[in-house]
Amino acid sequence: MKARTTTLLGAAALAVGALFLSGCSGITGSGEAAASGPDLPVDDEISTTVDASLTQLLPADIVEKGRIDIAVDIPFPPMAMYDDSNRAIGFDPELGRLLGQKLGIDVALNKQAFDSVIPSLQAGKNDIIMSGMNDTPERQETVSFIDYTHGGFAILVPAGNPDDVTTQTDLCGMTVSVQKATVQGDLLRAMECGSEPVVVTELPSDLDAQTALRAGKSDAYVADAVVAEYVAATTDDGDAFDVVRDPENPAGFNPVYSGIGVLKADTGLVDAIRQALQALIDEGTYQEVLERNNIGAYAVESAEVNQGAAQ
Repeated sequence: MKARTTTLLGAAALAVGALFLSGCSGITGSGEAAASGPDLPVDDEISTTVDASLTQLLPADIVEKGRIDIAVDIPFPPMAMYDDSNRAIGFDPELGRLLGQKLGIDVALNKQAFDSVIPSLQAGKNDIIMSGMNDTPERQETVSFIDYTHGGFAILVPAGNPDDVTTQTDLCGMTVSVQKATVQGDLLRAMECGSEPVVVTELPSDLDAQTALRAGKSDAYVADAVVAEYVAATTDDGDAFDVVRDPENPAGFNPVYSGIGVLKADTGLVDAIRQALQALIDEGTYQEVLERNNIGAYAVESAEVNQGAAQ
């Protein structure tokens, strides 16, 4: 993807300033931009208004294209999922639409497997990542993060907790399923377990990791706390899994920042997204989206970049 600039041509700025659309578009399965145009607004969807001063921050190539392409891994509830009409809902799609509205530009929500979201930016298929991605120093070598949540990971076990897992160290010697390319896999492999390390089973999707636990192919499943809590509450009406709750880690184990990923070279787009997110925080719509998706406890106080390096 070519480098972004922060200077707009006057005509382009006027064109984008007039674009107060719903800020969303159809979902594609290939990671390519949707061509069907913006979705119609939904009656109960949280909305905001365009800020023309933020519109002027958009890089010229984004303005020329007329949209921001967002890579999102679906399904990954409550971060992203489909409703009964096949519309993308959840924290990432809803916040993505709000960012588009605030910036006065359309967004395309492009379904992308999690382990290919960064390559999709490098290949120019997408402009930003909104997929519950943890902000880590390793990823910061390629991507800048505008952090939007802060929380840890949680452990799910079969209902009744047959192996009596009470804390992270109890996973030593066990088989644990996780989604491929997630930070949880790295954390589990790095645990000091002596002669009985955690056997990490990485699977293509988060649903695959859950299914492995249900099928008895793993002893536990590990995911971001916001995801694990949702899975435990909704699978078989809450009767399939138990959440391991450690009083010493009420926000989850190894709390980390997660955020919106943008290629490091795209400094203009990083700033535009950061300032748009800050505007949503200031007006309260950011918190509304968190609460709507039952993850209000994981809010950030301000829109900051690359806080993961300091953890």
